[in-house]
Amino acid sequence: MNEPQTNERSTKRQRELLSFVDAFIQGHGYGPSYREIMRALGYKSVSTVAVHIEGLITKGYLRKRDNSARSLEVVTTRLTKSEHHVVTQAQEKWITGVVNRKFDEYEQTGSGEVLDELFVLVGALKILGLDEAYVAYRSRLQAANRSHKP
Repeated sequence: MNEPQTNERSTKRQRELLSFVDAFIQGHGYGPSYREIMRALGYKSVSTVAVHIEGLITKGYLRKRDNSARSLEVVTTRLTKSEHHVVTQAQEKWITGVVNRKFDEYEQTGSGEVLDELFVLVGALKILGLDEAYVAYRSRLQAANRSHKP
């Protein structure tokens, strides 16, 4: 993946959206619809999704292959240097605890909404630089996605 064309910082919501899109594509093999993004991230309208998508396209993190649905591609998830944060052990323990609880909830309910939340959380691990946790949870997430029956 290439570096973004600009050094502009992405907003917290844009980073969350980028993480979701990246995880969704890895899990499904195609991009999410704006409506799927809206539901997964709790936005109130599709136009809010469109604003954030356009911002990420402008900053060089995403691109659209064409004007069709599900044509989003992640150019890079690598944040500019000024956006890297050091995650403490306590923070890593907290977020992995959240991910574990969500997996437990998904295994109990089979909920598609919980699965979408897991895509966001696992993608966040990658963005936070928690690569070992990301790799471990990504394979678990892919298995859950394969067995998911909508």
